[in-house]
Amino acid sequence: MQPAGNIHDPLHGHIPISHLESLLIGTREMQRLRRIQQLGLADIAFPGANHTRYEHSIGAMYVANLIARTLGLDETEVQKVRVAALLHDVGHSAFSHSVEAVLARNPDYMPVINGIRFSSHETFTAHIITNNFPMYDSIAGEVISQFGVDANLFFKEISAMATGDVENSGKPYLSQIVSGDIDADRIDFLMRDSYHTGVSLGLIDVEQIVGSLTMDQNRIVLGGTDSYGEDMAIAAAESMLIARSHHYSAIIHNPVTQSVRAMLLRALEDTLDTMEDRTAIVLSLSEFFTIFNDGDLLDFIRQQGPPSAGDMLQRIREGRICNTAVRFNQKTLKPSIRMALSTIARYGAAKKMFERELAKRFSRHYDIPVLIDLSVAKGVPKGTRILRGGEEHFLYDESALANGLVRSISRQISLCVFSGIKPGELEVISGDILDMIEELSPNLLRFTRNDIYLNIEGVMLLFYCLHNMFSKEDGTRLLIPRIRNITCLYELVRHLGQQERLGNLLDYRFHDRYGFPYSDSLFEDIQKLTAMGLVDEDLRYYDMNGHWSQRYEYVLSSEGVEYGKSIARYYPKDMKQISDYLDRHKHEIPRDMVYIDSERYNR
Repeated sequence: MQPAGNIHDPLHGHIPISHLESLLIGTREMQRLRRIQQLGLADIAFPGANHTRYEHSIGAMYVANLIARTLGLDETEVQKVRVAALLHDVGHSAFSHSVEAVLARNPDYMPVINGIRFSSHETFTAHIITNNFPMYDSIAGEVISQFGVDANLFFKEISAMATGDVENSGKPYLSQIVSGDIDADRIDFLMRDSYHTGVSLGLIDVEQIVGSLTMDQNRIVLGGTDSYGEDMAIAAAESMLIARSHHYSAIIHNPVTQSVRAMLLRALEDTLDTMEDRTAIVLSLSEFFTIFNDGDLLDFIRQQGPPSAGDMLQRIREGRICNTAVRFNQKTLKPSIRMALSTIARYGAAKKMFERELAKRFSRHYDIPVLIDLSVAKGVPKGTRILRGGEEHFLYDESALANGLVRSISRQISLCVFSGIKPGELEVISGDILDMIEELSPNLLRFTRNDIYLNIEGVMLLFYCLHNMFSKEDGTRLLIPRIRNITCLYELVRHLGQQERLGNLLDYRFHDRYGFPYSDSLFEDIQKLTAMGLVDEDLRYYDMNGHWSQRYEYVLSSEGVEYGKSIARYYPKDMKQISDYLDRHKHEIPRDMVYIDSERYNR
């Protein structure tokens, strides 16, 4: 690459840029990111957190370059990866994720372009990269000069790489560098957010992490040249997970960050709700992700919104952030409520209904207006692989710490009630709020089931059916089944999903790239059930050709039994089909039968 100039970055120092990159940076699509803060309004809680999507994009390009060159990719691939990382955030909304939630919470407002439903910043990013950049004559000419291909074809490949579309990115490893479990995006934003907020997220050693990546079967995996190198590769991956966990607990779930996020979202939704022309609403939402910067969005609310929205903006501008009246986390919510809230939080429309209805009930009970914000951790790493002794293994089978960190991230939940009342002026009884939550969340789940299929409940029903089929009472003891490994669960879910009636409830996409059926989303759902305390995960060690690995075995907890019973009545026909299938194949299901004292199990 012949550098056309340098950009000085506070994290990475001088970053050389090519002529093509300079042209891309000069476009309005990239320049818009200069005025979009990486962490939304988090600078109210962390004064230094005013860094932007623009500088993060430059940093991601730098890290992608490091990874690509360390892996020994050819120069053409290196340049493509750099461009993909540079452009990976061009579809982000003003105020980043703070506003992106509007799409999921209001599905009727989602833009539809050429038959594609735009539901996230990734879909906008893919659209912008594919359609906008080839239209710049100077950029199209430079692409032909440097790569010898048509700009439309070039940016179609770049779009797939930037958004993690493995199937269309040409080669899987190119997409992994920009959008994978251990990628340039995550490495840079964890380092950058830590630097600007002043919050230590643990040691993020870029050189160690990048140096631990290697290639195997056209995929990027962790690895080392000897056993020590393998251990250090695991340590590098563990450090990333630690940082990811702390990022949520310290920054995203900071009560002040949550409060200002809820205030902005409420002001925006109130503004959209007052607009009568649906076409104008959809057009405005598209502009949030393609034209608007942070200031433009605030102007939109100020000009189009009702007085309540203007008042909310004024409070934000003056730093009069709503105070936390009460906050619940994973340690103060029982497993069944954690599971219900986690499921509701994954479906934006249900989440909006829950927050609005709980706010109404709270306000009636305490006679004050409040805002509710329900937030759960997302983006759990799913397919991280490590090369040990020439064979691939899952990181979570090699590191108990990594497995625990995945569960730690999966279980993180923060439910806050915010009000304008000063701390100490309102005596809130947590039990009253919990009663409201316990009554409201099952009702909302019933509503959600009528609208969409909740795949995680299908997996929960499988565990419940396995428990009912094999468990037995023996005096004061209970005999319960422990399913020997997660691959058995993958097989069961895949076969059950092929049954006509269960195809929607257990709609998981599987692939066989690892030598057995595997699904990223199913792995994530099993981890959520474990993290929420509905399924217990037992660790077992086993010898495979002189290498000791870990195996996780699964048993339904007593809370899981109760939760399974509570949702089973909504799925009578599905339950029968699952039970009939298990009965036909029960001798093929690897399990151990474990005795446990009944009183202790139910405690």
